[in-house]
Amino acid sequence: MKPSAALRRRTNQIFRTLKRTYPDAHCALHFTTPLQLLIATILSAQCTDERVNQVTPALFARCPDAAALACISQAELERMIHSTGFYRAKARSLRSCAASLVADHRGEVPRTMEALHRLAGVGRKTANVVLGNAFHLAEGVVVDTHVGRLSRRMGLTRHHDPVKVESALVRLLPKEDWTLASHLLI
Repeated sequence: MKPSAALRRRTNQIFRTLKRTYPDAHCALHFTTPLQLLIATILSAQCTDERVNQVTPALFARCPDAAALACISQAELERMIHSTGFYRAKARSLRSCAASLVADHRGEVPRTMEALHRLAGVGRKTANVVLGNAFHLAEGVVVDTHVGRLSRRMGLTRHHDPVKVESALVRLLPKEDWTLASHLLI
């Protein structure tokens, strides 16, 4: 369903105001490479970006590439990421993801939604974060709990399902704002 002209105007007004209010909105996770952003985003599930940013410097120093991350022991990785919560599952996902990167992508982070989505620990949200922030490729809008809640409160959607919220936002926003949208709302 195509959004009404009134809703489009309202959305444009909201995002113009947000851009003026938050001119420096950006990804809060600290990273210098696509792999670092992928790792940090996987760690950010059910965790604050601040906590992830406390953990990642030592992790990135210990595992500077996918091969090193694939080879680190489960126990050592769990110790390093323990404070992010769900550390056992995250460690398994990170090691499996890294092994797939080495085996299937020559250790590089893929640049497509489909390839990213096939990696352990990577869903649509994580793939959108990596594509938009590491590669500047707008494939969609990152929808987390905050983006979904604020989108509903502002009347941009009634949906609770993140995929449906993303679909609504993609129809309302120009493509060049898709990556920035989540930073403005978070």
